Amino acid sequence: MTSASVAKDAFSPLALQSRPLVWQVLAVLLGTLFLAASSYIEVPMVPVPVNMQTFAVTLVGALYGWRLGALTIVAWLVEGALGLPVLSGGAAGAHHFVGPTGGYLFAFPVAGAAVGWLAERGWNGKRVIFAFLSLLIGNALCLLVGAAWLAVLIGGEQAVASGVAPFVLGAVLKSVLGAAVLKLLARDRTGPAR
Repeated sequence: MTSASVAKDAFSPLALQSRPLVWQVLAVLLGTLFLAASSYIEVPMVPVPVNMQTFAVTLVGALYGWRLGALTIVAWLVEGALGLPVLSGGAAGAHHFVGPTGGYLFAFPVAGAAVGWLAERGWNGKRVIFAFLSLLIGNALCLLVGAAWLAVLIGGEQAVASGVAPFVLGAVLKSVLGAAVLKLLARDRTGPAR
């Protein structure tokens, strides 16, 4: 076994990539439940509410890796598009993918995959500053893609003012919280530091 494969195998305390397919399917199902639950924790704002979705999206990416993380996030979005009340505040339906929230929704799998890809390369709970930076990158991707979509609908200046600026502090705070969670999970797996 090479050092690169050892590092890749150890990126997450869940080690889902080394588990049987049944475990991975269960992880996807549990991940969609976690993502749905995060959608109900929100602060109403216009045009897009502040909630814990990006926290959950980036954490799923960090723990599941880029492939399984993106697959889990896509499965959750499909559930929402098919009418299950799993989107922000219990929203459901395909129309959310073409309205003001569409860009943010489409950004989620990209953000989760980016964070997962970085986690697989050592930007994980074992290196908390890098974990924070990867989660911040995931949040920034959501804001950038979401704002680009919103700009088409309401104009660039208004998109930044209403679709990015109010969410920057939340993105930083969610990234700090996510990095702390990853650090705690990594510590539990490896034991206390000496």
